[in-house]
Amino acid sequence: MAKIAAIVVTDKQSVGGGAPIFIAKDQAEQEKLAFSLEKILDVAAHDLKNGMIILVDHSAES
Repeated sequence: MAKIAAIVVTDKQSVGGGAPIFIAKDQAEQEKLAFSLEKILDVAAHDLKNGMIILVDHSAES
């Protein structure tokens, strides 16, 4: 099963839970941060189109 490595949002009230959460000031910063983290963490970024981008580690699947 894949694992959520991080979540990047612009509204900190919209999330909670066990994954690291990164808060961006606007959508442009959110996208830049998410795609930088995608490269650094070697994960896949998925835009949920609801103000959240999740970073998923698919290598955890077995």
